[in-house]
Amino acid sequence: MSKNKIMGAVFDMDGVLIDTEKLYVRFWKQSAADFGYNMTDENVFGIRSLARKFANVKLKEMFGEEFPCAEVREHRTELLDAYIAEHGIEIKKGLFTMLGYLREKGIKIAVATATPKERAVRKLEEIGALPYFDVVVGGDMVHNGKPEPDIYLMAAAELGLSPENCAAFEDSPNGIKAAYSAGCHTVMIPDLTPPDEEIMTMLSAVYTSLDEAIGFFEDRRC
Repeated sequence: MSKNKIMGAVFDMDGVLIDTEKLYVRFWKQSAADFGYNMTDENVFGIRSLARKFANVKLKEMFGEEFPCAEVREHRTELLDAYIAEHGIEIKKGLFTMLGYLREKGIKIAVATATPKERAVRKLEEIGALPYFDVVVGGDMVHNGKPEPDIYLMAAAELGLSPENCAAFEDSPNGIKAAYSAGCHTVMIPDLTPPDEEIMTMLSAVYTSLDEAIGFFEDRRC
């Protein structure tokens, strides 16, 4: 099989499929404040898509060894879940246009998210997208989460494909690093932050939305 032939599409979830990254920023900051810490947007950006063990190291570097990572994270999740229970989950522009296109073309589809699998499945069910996916890989299924490549290697393997035959869609630098290290064709759809010079060297393409990103497959005649 040609390394240029794209047979699979692997998506990050938060910030790519669902519009939740802005909520993570909001509730990380609120949760930290409730524990007496002043967390900024930049602090939250620094841990976006990081596996928990890597994020905890970063948080302690930012706020000191005494920072209660587990408690702040749990409170953040409670705040986030309460908000979603009241307001629902917003989907990203072009989500179902992209998923419908991939199904029509026979391209296998996976999710590779730092979120634990059970929680990710619930979110995908809530928005009606779960039936489109052949595989859901959560952060609790791999030893090393993003920015290590493990989650993308597992997603490709579960699809029965080589990473070189998969396109990976990410919104965060840590996710891009994971997909690129795995050997996927990396596509960025920026959400909260644009790619910097380092990330640009890892990208096959950049698009503003999922429906626009259909062009990545069209250009390759998948």
